[in-house]
Amino acid sequence: MNNLLAGILPAEGGLEATGSGKYNVAIGLMALLTVIGVGAGVHSLYVGHEHTFGVSRGVPWGVLIAAYVFFVVTSTGLCIVSSVGHVFGFENFNPIAKRAVFLSIATIVAGFLVIAFEIENSWRMPVGNVIGANPTSNIWWMGTLYGAYLFFMMIEFVMLQKNLHKVATAFGLMGLLTGVVAHSNLGAVFGLLNGREFWHGPYMPIYFITSAAMSGCVAIIFFTYIAYKFNGWKMSEEIKLSLESVAKMGALMMAIIIFFTSWKMITGVTGQPPGKFEAMQALLTGPYAMNFWVGEVLLGMVLPFVIILAVKGRNMNALFVASLAGMIGIFFMRYDLVIVGQLVPAYHGMGLVDYPVLLTYVPSLHENLVVIGGIAFCALIFLMGERLFRGHVSEH
Repeated sequence: MNNLLAGILPAEGGLEATGSGKYNVAIGLMALLTVIGVGAGVHSLYVGHEHTFGVSRGVPWGVLIAAYVFFVVTSTGLCIVSSVGHVFGFENFNPIAKRAVFLSIATIVAGFLVIAFEIENSWRMPVGNVIGANPTSNIWWMGTLYGAYLFFMMIEFVMLQKNLHKVATAFGLMGLLTGVVAHSNLGAVFGLLNGREFWHGPYMPIYFITSAAMSGCVAIIFFTYIAYKFNGWKMSEEIKLSLESVAKMGALMMAIIIFFTSWKMITGVTGQPPGKFEAMQALLTGPYAMNFWVGEVLLGMVLPFVIILAVKGRNMNALFVASLAGMIGIFFMRYDLVIVGQLVPAYHGMGLVDYPVLLTYVPSLHENLVVIGGIAFCALIFLMGERLFRGHVSEH
C-alpha cells in the first residue's frame, strides 16, 4: 500500500505543480496551435484544396493522410497495451492501463480532426456513412469500425473511472477486437490497391497491427514519463516495473518490424519488379533516403531497440529518450509509407515522352499547420486529462 501511495502522492507539492504557471502556459500554447491548425483547415475548405494543398491528381494523398495513419495506429497500439493488463490479466501492465485508454481516445480524436480537413466535403462524411453505406468499400468499413471503436473506448474509460472493472473489461475487449479489425482493415485499404505495387500485398494488415503494438508501447512510455515530470510526482516501483514490461514488449515489436522492413526492401529490389523497384530506390538511395535511413531505421527502430536492450528497460530517462526517438521515427514511417507509395506514375514503363520517372510532392503551409494543430490538439487533451483525472491514478 505504501508503494502504491508513493506513485499517487506528489513529491514536494506535486499537486500544486499541475496548477503551476508552466503547466498553464503549456495548455495555452497547445490550445493556440490547435486554433491555428483548425483555422488553416477551415480556410482550405473554404477556398478549395487545389489552392492550399500540395496534393495533385498523381499524388492525391498527402501529409494529412500520413498524420491520420500515425494517430490511429498509435490509438490502436495504446488499446492493445491497455488490454494486456485489465483484459488479459497481466498485472504488470495494470498501472498504466487508465492512461493508455485515455490516450487511445485522445489520439483517435486527433486523427479524426486531421482527416476531417483532408476530406474536401467533411460535413458529408457522417451522413454519407449512414445513408450511402457501401459494405464493399474498405474505406467505409474504416470509418464505421473506428467510430464503434471510439464508442467502446469511451465507455471503457468511464467504467474505469467508476471502478466498475468487470464492465470496463467487457467494453475493453470489445474495443480491442473492434480496433484490431479496424486497423487490419486500414492495412487492407493500402494492401488491396493493385495499382500501387509498393503497397500491394497480403502482409500489409499484419504489418499495421504489429507496428500499432510497437507504437502503443512507445507512446505510453513517452506520455507517462512526461506526465510524472509535469505533475512533479515520483514514480513508484509498480510504475517502473510496468514501464519496464512495456519497453520489453516494445522491443519485441521493433524486432518484428525490423524483420518486416528488411524483407520488404529485399523483395522490392530483387528482380527489379516494375513499379515497386522505383519506389524502393527512392527510399534506399533516392530523395527519401534520409527519411528512411535516419527517420525510419535509426530513430524508429534501431536506436530505441538498442537503448531498451542496453538498460534492460530499467532506466526511465533512457526509456524516455528511446520513446522520443521512436515517436519521431514512427511518424517518418507513416509519411514514407503513404507518400512513396504514390510516387511511381500509373503509366510508368509505357515509354511516354516527357513522363516523369517519379512524381513529386511537397506539403504546403496549410497542410503542415493542420498537422501541427492535430498534434497540439492531442497534447492539449493529454494535459487536460492529467489535470482533470489527477494523473489517472490506478487502484491496486
